[in-house]
Amino acid sequence: MKYTRFEKARIIGARALQISLGAPVLINVPENIIDPVDIALLEFQKNAIPITVLRSSKNFNQSS
Repeated sequence: MKYTRFEKARIIGARALQISLGAPVLINVPENIIDPVDIALLEFQKNAIPITVLRSSKNFNQSS
């Protein structure tokens, strides 16, 4: 799935917060990388982040 820049920023930011609060890292990270944002970015690039994006339909008319 292709994400917008806003979705990408939200996903990486949310994952970085999780990592900073002690969530387990889902990839092997080099020892020199300790910043949660950098780790989250690596996870995003490897498609390892367990976060999904729900997009609403552009058709807001609901038929019963």
